[in-house]
This record gives sequence, structure tokens and C-alpha cells, in this order.
Amino acid sequence: MANLSRLPRPHDRLKGAVRAGLIAALAGLGACAGGPSPDVSAGPGSPAAAAAVERIARLDRGMPDVAANSVLLVSPTALAVAPAAGGPLAGMPILLKDNIETADMPTTAGSLALSHNAPGRDAPLAARLRAAGAIIIGKANLSEWANIRSSESISGWSAVGGQTRNPYDPERTPCGSSSGSAVAVAIGLVPVAIGTETDGSITCPASVTGVVGFKPTVGLVSRTHIVPISHSQDTAGPMATTVEDAARVLTVIAGSDPMDPATAEADARKVDYAAALDADSLRGARIGVMRFLLPNYSEETRAAFETALRAMRDAGAEIVDITEAPADFRRIGGWELTVLLTELKHDLNLYLASTNPAQVRTRTLADVIAFNAAEPRETVLFGQDLFERAEATGGLDDPEYVEARTNSLRAAGPEGIDRMMAEHQVVALVAPTTSRAWTNDREDEDDMQGSASRLAAVAGYPHLTVPMGFDRGMPVGISFIAGKWEDAKVLSLGHAFEQRTLARRPPGATVH
Repeated sequence: MANLSRLPRPHDRLKGAVRAGLIAALAGLGACAGGPSPDVSAGPGSPAAAAAVERIARLDRGMPDVAANSVLLVSPTALAVAPAAGGPLAGMPILLKDNIETADMPTTAGSLALSHNAPGRDAPLAARLRAAGAIIIGKANLSEWANIRSSESISGWSAVGGQTRNPYDPERTPCGSSSGSAVAVAIGLVPVAIGTETDGSITCPASVTGVVGFKPTVGLVSRTHIVPISHSQDTAGPMATTVEDAARVLTVIAGSDPMDPATAEADARKVDYAAALDADSLRGARIGVMRFLLPNYSEETRAAFETALRAMRDAGAEIVDITEAPADFRRIGGWELTVLLTELKHDLNLYLASTNPAQVRTRTLADVIAFNAAEPRETVLFGQDLFERAEATGGLDDPEYVEARTNSLRAAGPEGIDRMMAEHQVVALVAPTTSRAWTNDREDEDDMQGSASRLAAVAGYPHLTVPMGFDRGMPVGISFIAGKWEDAKVLSLGHAFEQRTLARRPPGATVH
């Protein structure tokens, strides 16, 4: 999740000298962070992986006063494993968000309650990456419990990993919950990282750190052995410097998993997403602009968005304004929260029961709540009101939950995205992903402004964010959204926009 996060001033605002130090340290990263992917064909031992580990030591951890702090753990086997020969990702170094299990590292979700959770199994997603030749070099920090513990949670902070900082301005949020995955890609530690999203947790951090983030159709990528929030909305997805790299990785991780019923259609639906990219796909395409969202964004982000729309027109797209929100748009958020809290209790209890009791003594959500209450390192910055509300929910048979899920899915999908696309005869919807990264200083006006994530998140439809420009020197992205299983189309349109605009600038580069 992302939209429940907060970042209070006392815990994340850094002095100007620290900000200057981090930006200066990153200023030389242009070729690495903004250019093509490293040579990933070399092996065995993958020089690209070795270089990534060196960059982590030098850039992510080497300057403790100004460290980006995006990487929670480096794999002990990262430099010893020879990549699978001939795989489509042979030798490519990749980071996984630390709610995704791997056999060689613990999986903590940022919580001290899971600090010894090392069941020795790869999530199917991780196994697919390894089979394709990728080198999983470590785990990325995240907003603890993917931002679902508290309505006052701090994006990018976990008790295990500390605070991840936005490399464009460490006084501002990296958003969440896939904060470390986004920042690691932004500063060039790896070409691709894997994040997870329930609502905004891939797309928001990608947008505010100037990278590509893709939330696939729910059911395209397995969620097995990923610490859950909601089986209705959870998915993993790639975060990269280019749409092409994101598409290459999605092609590998997509597919059916008998342990995840939501993926039953994935094998039949998946394609080679990189091969399907067309840099001319905007030509002749009718693109729907969700104008009803725009008043929520900053003036500067709205201006960048209008520039992006002009670029799409110049590429041959027909821009269609959609001024009216779906009928129940303003009610979706309340229904969604009921769904997430109810499913959190159910799904997390199932996950905890699957772990080794000798490693994880918290066997239920109630146990985790008790653990946090007794552990001051967990509650030093914020509490656990959402966990407590989730524990009080009545289960998947509760009529309130059943009604909320039925209504939210209908309003976001068939009567939301699907109806807008059909009535306006458009092939995709666009809006700014969010505005510039905010401070969440309650004494100023610079708070979160605007979000495009909710409809696609609740419907389970694909959502891509691509860098489109800057808002007061901070990167902002444009969102491309379409219907269920239309992942290839969304990626292709985003690729065409990316190639037309080349709007991304790495941290430390001059922004005009």
C-alpha cells in the first residue's frame, strides 16, 4: 500500500548539508543510473552481479550520514552462484523487496517479529528469476508490513532496515511500500528490482524516484510465499529504469502457479512482453485522460502532465478528455479498506502458519500485535491501529466484507475502468501517478497531492508509471491503465511515450 503512509517531520527531515552530500555523492551516477542496463551476458560468477554488490557497499551503505539505505541485506550466495546458461536474464543482478521469500535469505517484511524467518524456500517468482539466469543479490528495504500496520506509518521505514531516503531529496519521502526497490533502481544499484503492490506500492515509489514501475493484472504473477495483505489486490511487479527491462522481467515472472488459484489463467494469458513493445503504438491510439482526478495534483505536476499529453499528440495519439468520475468513485476507498483489513487478518494468519515455529513465534496477527506492544523498537515512531482494526474483523463470511468486495470490484472494474474505456472508445486511461515527493511536515502545505492508483488496484487491472517530467526538481510519472489482462498493451503504450520523451534524469543530473 502507499496511500495510508505518513512521514512526520521529526523522523525524516534531514539538514541541508546532508541533502547536499547525498546529491553530490549521486551526481556521478548518470551513466549507471540513467543509461542502458549493464552487460548481463557475462558469467560464471556474473561480473554484473559483482559490480552491483560493490555499488551497494559504496553508494547505498558507504556514507552512513547520507546513505540511501535501500538495501536491507546482500545475499551470501550472490557472488558464488553461476547464472543459468543461456537464460533470458543471464547474469542480471536483481533485488527483491523483503516480503518475497528466497531460500538463501530471511524474509522479514521489515518487522522484528520476522527477523528469523528463514524457511529455506524460494517464492515461485524467485525460482522463475533464477531459472532465467538472474542473480538475486539481496533484499530491498520497505515500509514495514507494506504500510498496513498503521494509518500513521512512515514510507520507507522498517524496524529491521531503518529509513530509506529519496535520492533526489532525502528530506522528502521515497513513498512506499516498495521504497527500497525503487531507490535501488533510481541510483543504479541494479537495473531491475521487484516490488509488490496492494494499492500504489509499486507505482507511487517509482513515480517519486524517477523510475518505471509496473503493477500487473492480479493473477498474472504468483503471490505464493510473499508476505500478504490482500488476496484480492496483492501482486508483485518489476521496477526498472526502462519499460523494456520491466517487460523482459515480467515475461519471466508471469505464469500460473497451482498454489495460487488467482493465477489459473496466467499461462494462457502471458506473452513475450518485450517482443510486444512497439515504439509507434501511440500512433492512432485514442487515449482517455482522467480529468476528474487532476484538481488533486500540484500545479507543477499538472503542467508536466499537459506537456506529456502534447508529446502523445505529436506521436499521433488522439487525446480524449474524461471529465466525470465513475458513479461510486468516492465510495471505493471505504469499501477497499474493509476488504484489505478483513483479508489481512485471514491471509497473514495463513502465511504465519506456513512458517517454521522455531523461527517465527508470532503465529497469528494477534501474536504480532502483542509482539509489537512489547517491543519498543517497533512502536517508537508509530503505532498499529490498522493491525488492531484488522484483528477485530469478522472473516471472509462477514456480510460487511462480502458486500464491500462486491461493491468495490464492481465500481472500480466493470463500472469504472471498463465503462470509461467503452463509453469513450479509448484503448487506455492516463493521469499523473502522483505529484512530487512530499515532506508530510504537518506545519507546511507540502503533503501528498493526487494519486491514480486506486481504480486499477481495486479492480486488479494493469497500471504502469513512466517518468514524465519534474515538479520543483522532483521526478513525477505518468500512469497508463487499461483492462484486465491488457498488460502488453499498457507496456507498449508506456514504451512509446518513454521513447518519445526520454524524460528520465538520474539523481544528481541537472533538471530544467
